[in-house]
Amino acid sequence: MDKKNENTNKKRKSFLSLLFKNLFGNRKELSIFEEEQVQSPFRTVLRTFGSNKVSMTALGIFLIIFFISMIGPLIMPIDLSFMETTQQNVAPGLDLMEFPESLNGKIADIAIGPTFSVGASTDGDVLVWGKTRISNTIDIKKMLPGDMGKVVKLAAGHDHVLALNEEGQVFSWGNDRQGQVSLPYELEFTYNIKDIIAGYQISLVLTEDGRLIHFGNTMNTDYNEFHEYQGKLDKVVATSDGILGLTFDGEVVYLGNQQNSYTNIPENMGRVVDLATTATSIAALNDEGEVFVWGNATGNQRQVPETASKIVSIKGGRTHYTAITEDGSVVAWGEDFYKQSTLPDKVKNSKIADVFTGYYQNYAITEDGEILTWGLKGYILGTDGLGRDLLGRLINGGRMSISIGAVAVIIATIIGVLVGSISGFVGGKVDMFLQRVAEIVGSLPFLPFAMILSSLIGNAMTSEQRVVLIMVILGLLSWTGLQRLVRAQVLSVREQEYVTAARAIGVKKGQIIFKHILPNVISVILVSSTLSFASSMLIEASLSYLGFGVQAPIPTWGNMLYGANDSIVIQNYWWRWVFASIVLGICVICVNLIGDGLRDAIDPRSQER
Repeated sequence: MDKKNENTNKKRKSFLSLLFKNLFGNRKELSIFEEEQVQSPFRTVLRTFGSNKVSMTALGIFLIIFFISMIGPLIMPIDLSFMETTQQNVAPGLDLMEFPESLNGKIADIAIGPTFSVGASTDGDVLVWGKTRISNTIDIKKMLPGDMGKVVKLAAGHDHVLALNEEGQVFSWGNDRQGQVSLPYELEFTYNIKDIIAGYQISLVLTEDGRLIHFGNTMNTDYNEFHEYQGKLDKVVATSDGILGLTFDGEVVYLGNQQNSYTNIPENMGRVVDLATTATSIAALNDEGEVFVWGNATGNQRQVPETASKIVSIKGGRTHYTAITEDGSVVAWGEDFYKQSTLPDKVKNSKIADVFTGYYQNYAITEDGEILTWGLKGYILGTDGLGRDLLGRLINGGRMSISIGAVAVIIATIIGVLVGSISGFVGGKVDMFLQRVAEIVGSLPFLPFAMILSSLIGNAMTSEQRVVLIMVILGLLSWTGLQRLVRAQVLSVREQEYVTAARAIGVKKGQIIFKHILPNVISVILVSSTLSFASSMLIEASLSYLGFGVQAPIPTWGNMLYGANDSIVIQNYWWRWVFASIVLGICVICVNLIGDGLRDAIDPRSQER
């Protein structure tokens, strides 16, 4: 009995081994004639397609784009409501904090703008780095004044810079649209200057005797030049629309006329020794190392971290704060969408002598004079007109564009296969009726009709509903070509012997169509659907480019191009349309090459034609 079981097990193992070899290779190499006889048509198609280097390369590129578009949004999610006006139309590059190496060990001061930084060395030299071109005609680096003497202090605003030399002279350059660069007449006779401040379209100069001189856009910022605290100011800071001061007595005062969130100055702060601001909030540091935050501050800006040592200095960026403690450590808090509040390990493990903070960049100076940076380095593909990172939108837009094309093809394929197969197999009046319907749909001017339908119906819909509408419209209007191909194939196949045999034994018509006929015409459906996928992506891009497709802020490759539909953008901000165009073009070309490869593999004789 045991011997019998042993023989049975040997036979079973031998059979499984043979089956494994037949399925997964290790078989004897056959001649081309034997191979055609043994292999199934499907395996023959795969082998032929695999030998097509062009199609296989296109498949590889498309799969890379597909997986990046599908997985990328999980790694780089975007906030559809996010926009940052200070980062509008920033060119590609990660050089916002690539300071000149000559500044290491020689830093006197650093001022930080939205996309550029200005540094003064202990020798008095002024250096500019980052994206210094702030408009078509204004470049902060090229407008740098000559012969300024030894510069000891700098201030950078939204689009201009102030400099103070050791002799008390003030220099300014940049955008002067609101007069923020035009120095007032009284500065020619004022040499006891203590501090300079540059904000959004405004400039401030503080004298040693506590007097503040304001010039620039007087309508944007609430300021009273006849304030009672004129002549009592030890330090001045500015938000995007307000100015506050710190008196010689350690009191914080608002230097405007209106009542707002900035005037809700906390009580019992004690003697304040330092003051800093973000774009919408204020932070005060008292002599005991306590920090108080008020104004239009977010929850993150109010969450001052606990420190083992007393805070002695505080600085502010556009949405975050940094501070130095007595033991030389740095703390940062506030918004962190550009990692401006995330300290790198090198900063945590170093003893910091000073820190310079502004907008989204930070420069920490160690006791040895080394410069350590963290924050926004730049954008790999640049930003758009609303300051949004194009790389994130390109990846998330790819998922939407590919999904729209895929769903539209699925809808069109289902309708086309059903109509074509029924029409071809049943024939007669059913065939005539279905073909007339297909001709009516096919005769519609596709793009204008889709634009009109999207415009009429889409205005009352949300962005998500509009996406679904685009998918349905593309699917409902693009099935006619496939149904003609399926009908032609079914007409030729339905007269074959196996179909006649199925009818003879009483197989139902539905089973004959879907179990016997369609599997034999699936190759035509596959090729047609692949080519239709590329067409659907192009049509969606065309609709979105013309403003009738998926609406912003939901990104697609098409509406990213729509945002660049402007002669100024095309001429000056090439990155806003080049990258989306390249990715869309590569994706569509790859899909078409894959479709051509499948067609050649299914019908080898087409290569001879």
